[in-house]
Parts: sequence; structure tokens; C-alpha cells
Amino acid sequence: MMDTLIPILVAAVAAGTPMVFAALGELVTEKSGVLNLGVEGMMLMGAVTGFAVASQTGNPWVGTLAGMVAGAAMALIFAVLTLNLMANQVASGLALTLFGVGLSAFLGKPYESVSLTVAPPPAIPLLAEIPVLGPLLFKYHVLVYVSWALFAVIAWFLYRSRAGLVLRSIGESPESAHAIGYPVIRIRYLATLFGGAMAGLGGAYLSEFYAPLWVEGMTAGRGWIALALVVFATWRPARVMIGAYLFGGVTIAQFFAQGAGIAIASQFLSSLPYLATIVVLVFISRNLATIRLNAPVSLAKSYRPD
Repeated sequence: MMDTLIPILVAAVAAGTPMVFAALGELVTEKSGVLNLGVEGMMLMGAVTGFAVASQTGNPWVGTLAGMVAGAAMALIFAVLTLNLMANQVASGLALTLFGVGLSAFLGKPYESVSLTVAPPPAIPLLAEIPVLGPLLFKYHVLVYVSWALFAVIAWFLYRSRAGLVLRSIGESPESAHAIGYPVIRIRYLATLFGGAMAGLGGAYLSEFYAPLWVEGMTAGRGWIALALVVFATWRPARVMIGAYLFGGVTIAQFFAQGAGIAIASQFLSSLPYLATIVVLVFISRNLATIRLNAPVSLAKSYRPD
């Protein structure tokens, strides 16, 4: 039993990591009162840019950095439109996704037949040999550990630091924050760029390390799931992590089911990760009062300092 369960859990963590990055980045963005629906497009641009740079330089870490820059550049376009030009955030985010999907497909054409050679993640000496816990905790790619550290830092930042309190206050009432001297637009810019960089990092991890190849539309809706995770997890970092790994777990489970020859249509099995994630997250967020209590009051509302 454990011989089957452990590989599924390990694979689930790896599969959920791209959404951990994207969803935590979007969480910080939304806590500032900015709703960026362009996560899917930013992930795709991070994926194609990271893959292209890694294949050209032979250095996947340079590619990873390039993917983060690409995601942040996409977020910058969104920030200029919504924070400076006061465009509608929902419409601008949807446009950003469409732009990212099309541009990534165009830029990625020369790389569709290219594959990267990536070394398997090294196991942590001694710790990886611990029964059960060793394979579960100490045999992942370094970016998986980075995602765990990111979760801890964001949780501390939002709820234990003065800067996090300022960010949340801007998400609740930008007028009040501006009145006492905080640079609302600058802080929202930083939060939006951080969210874009994390979406780009999630995309780069997907194309360089998880599946070291580029395929048009390879995020397959992960950006939209990341957006749903933030809302249905009621803007709580821990629930975001749980939802991301749930998605990864069901994704991997359906691969195991297909490999086991279970007589169920492959199309239905492929839809299970999305269905399961939505059903469970709706269940845990069924208390609408809790959602209203945790949702940033100024989310998706434009603000111009007087």
C-alpha cells in the first residue's frame, strides 16, 4: 500500500508546485486590492520565456530568472493599464490572458520540437533514507522547497509584519491608507509585479523542471485554478497550499488510474482534477460570511489619489 501511496504523494507535490507559486503571488496581489485575472497568460509567458532562455544558454536557472522577468513584465502592462490609466481590472486581466496565450504560442513555435536535459532532483543525504518521511520530504527539486519557504515568508509577512499590515490596509481602504501617508499606487505596483513574477516562476518550473519541454497552452488552465484557489481558500495561505496539492494529487491519481487500465473514458479522468478541486474548495468555503469577512473590501476597485 505505502509503495503505491508514497509515489502518488510525491508526484502530487511536484504537480501542485506551479500553482503554489502562482496562487501565492496572486494572493499578495489581491490583498493589496488588485484583481489580476491574467495569471494564465503570465504563467504561459514565464513558461515559454524560461524554456527558450534555458535551451539557448544551457542554464535552467537563467531560464527560471527570465521566466520571472517575463511574468513581471506582463504584470507591469496590467499595472499601467489599471493603476495609472484606470482601466477596468477584470477586462484588463482577461485581455492579458488572451495576449499571453497568443504571444506565448507565437514565441514558442521554434521550440516545440526541443527538449531540455534536466538532472533529477538530488536527494538530501541521510534524511532521504528515513523510512516513509525520507521520500515524502527530502527528495524534491529545490524549487519545491523554495515554494514552502515562500509560503512561510508570505504568511509571516501578511500577518506578522508591519509592511504586511500596510498592504492589507490598502486592500481594505486605500483612501484611509493614503490619508495617513502611505503610497497606495506604489505599493499596489509592487504587489502586482510580485504576483506576476511568481506566476512566471510557476510557468518556468512547469516547462523547465516538471515537464522539460514546451507545448502550446501547456499550463492547461492552471492559472485559472490558481485564481479560484485564492478566492475559495478565503485569502488564506495555508488553504491555498492545500488546494494546490489537492489539484496535483487528483492529476497524478488520474494518470495512475489510466495506467492501471481502469475502464473509464480518458476524457473524464482528465477532467477530474478540475472537478475535484472546485467541489472541495466550494465545500470548504461554503460559509459566505467567512468569505466576505476575509475578502479585501477594495478588491478590483480602481483608486486614484486626490
